[in-house]
Amino acid sequence: MGVHRSIRVLLQLVAGFNLLSACAGMVLLVFVGGDSVGMPPEWLARTPFSTWAWPGLILGLVVGGAQVLALIAQHRRLKLTWGLHAASGLVMMIWIFIELAMLLVWSPLHAIYFAAGLIQTVLAVLALGAWPRPLFACAPWRSGTVGRAQQSGHAPVAD
Repeated sequence: MGVHRSIRVLLQLVAGFNLLSACAGMVLLVFVGGDSVGMPPEWLARTPFSTWAWPGLILGLVVGGAQVLALIAQHRRLKLTWGLHAASGLVMMIWIFIELAMLLVWSPLHAIYFAAGLIQTVLAVLALGAWPRPLFACAPWRSGTVGRAQQSGHAPVAD
């Protein structure tokens, strides 16, 4: 895997944090209940849910499940690892967007988890090679190369 070690380690750390957070959220919402952790049932009024159990299950299975898939792929050194990490980060950010849109309540935790998803996505995009190495370096010009216009005999027209 030709990805720098620091990016691989950071992706594992961020995905692990996201996974633990999703699992902890699921356990709290499903088994303890949102009421016990400062989330009153009135917040569910604008949602299709009558209890916190369904959002908790979705959080654990979808958001946490995406993180598990990315971590397993990275452990097995699969080619789709970086794409799964990017998708997992996007899933985390989409979860936060939907949660904010449905509950219309903001917490600093939303910023933390959105940032974690964004960091995971950016690191995955770097792992996919979206930026040249070294960062923003210009490619050297090779002498003796001929452009396509010159090869075809159609030189650019000067104004």
